[in-house]
Amino acid sequence: MLYLYKNFDGPLYVIVAKTFYKFLPGDLIAQNLPLSSNYFAAHLPLYPLLIRLFAFVGYLKSMLLVNVLATVGLTLFFFFILKDLALTKKPFLLTLVFLFLPRFLVVRSVGAPESLFMLLVLLSLYSFEKNKFWLAGLLGGLAVMTKIPGILLFPAFGLVIIEKIIKEKKVLWQWLGIVLIPIGLLVVFGIYYLQYGDFLAYFHTGYNVPMPYPFSVFNHQEKWVSTAWLEEIVLYFFLYLYAVLSLKNIKQRSFFYFALVFFIATTFVQHRDISRYSLPLWPLACIALEKLFTSKKFLIAGIILLPAIYFYAWNFLTFNIMPITEWKIYF
Repeated sequence: MLYLYKNFDGPLYVIVAKTFYKFLPGDLIAQNLPLSSNYFAAHLPLYPLLIRLFAFVGYLKSMLLVNVLATVGLTLFFFFILKDLALTKKPFLLTLVFLFLPRFLVVRSVGAPESLFMLLVLLSLYSFEKNKFWLAGLLGGLAVMTKIPGILLFPAFGLVIIEKIIKEKKVLWQWLGIVLIPIGLLVVFGIYYLQYGDFLAYFHTGYNVPMPYPFSVFNHQEKWVSTAWLEEIVLYFFLYLYAVLSLKNIKQRSFFYFALVFFIATTFVQHRDISRYSLPLWPLACIALEKLFTSKKFLIAGIILLPAIYFYAWNFLTFNIMPITEWKIYF
């Protein structure tokens, strides 16, 4: 359990949950901060708020509990939309495949906001497809309050609306509901203004991942890369671009446009951990390539490689840990 508790960036979200970005001089947390107080603006508030909500079980346990509950919700909802939108003939099988992407297996097992973020993104996309535009905007706003890339729902929905206007020659006032997505970002910045006195504190942490140009991850000299062993990232780019192209003619247009916008944004990320940053594309890739992922050959290969997936996860969990020596501030 200590390995699970110590995995990046879970304990940092616990500090936000306990302080809500307000670090009092002389406080035990302020005295033992592992990083500068400004750094925590990189950890958006919705996941920490949920950790705080369930903190009666203990903050570290709550950190894991919220992620497990979000993963259960994500899994059940992914299965639901597969059936409701008739996206595959084998929804249960595809849901199992969805759960075992190696990087996702790790992320859903530690303190991390990705499962919550992916759940909110899928809920927003589904609501938009059901013409519940205000609900889609609200859920999208909550996604932005979980992770900044949630803002990409806004241009994705905008492109769907533009396509509808061109094809159907009509405008619906309900489309205004998507403005709740950028409002979610303004709420985050408003919280930072109240707690830090800096509306743009997110951009002043000193730890923001740069996005200078497409495929900028292939630069071993940058601090968030620091290696030339990056060939698997090319495979991730290939997988997700192939999925985007496969979604081009899907009936659910927001699925295609979000995948397109998110993929383009991901190519700009200058960080070694592209597998984590690209996770919101994974459920859409499962939908796009469902015939491959539910085929007999793929399942045989997946079963044979299942031990390798677990070995990867165990190896990663014991490596990607914070050097915590003072545990008091996390309880």
